[in-house]
Amino acid sequence: MSAPESLKEVYTDELKDLWSANDQMTKAIKTLSEKIHDKKLKELFEGSHAGIEGHTATIRSLLEAAGGEVEKEHCKGMEGLVKEALKHGLKEAPEDGDLLDIVLIAQYQRMSHYGVTGFGTAAAYATALGLKDDAKQLKGIVADIYKADEYTSKQSERLARLAARHAAATTD
Repeated sequence: MSAPESLKEVYTDELKDLWSANDQMTKAIKTLSEKIHDKKLKELFEGSHAGIEGHTATIRSLLEAAGGEVEKEHCKGMEGLVKEALKHGLKEAPEDGDLLDIVLIAQYQRMSHYGVTGFGTAAAYATALGLKDDAKQLKGIVADIYKADEYTSKQSERLARLAARHAAATTD
């Protein structure tokens, strides 16, 4: 791929990268969700597939509308995050269920935060290009991700309290 020569090309490159990032994150979440112990957290992970797939459909339609090639471009940033998530969530995973769930939340949030920055950046580009509808859709995706992030943060706090109580009980 050659260097972009316009903001529109930068915008479409960002969308292609986000498409790849979403696909990679979906696969990682599916793998990690099999390890989750907490029912509410498992529902969130499993439900996030549909949300991410919806975001990907939006990306594809925005690429079509922008006249860009409707294909993804491998996202090396998400590749690294996925590698770390699988390492911490599978290979080096704690045995305690509450601790494992906390680790899985952290990995989920890292991948999600990457999405927030990408979609937020794409929304800024769309705004600068006068693509108001694109910007609105992309900002909606950012809002969806923030909502999931808030929920996972609350779950992490709840599970951390449980893990702390469990640790205190075993040391008494």
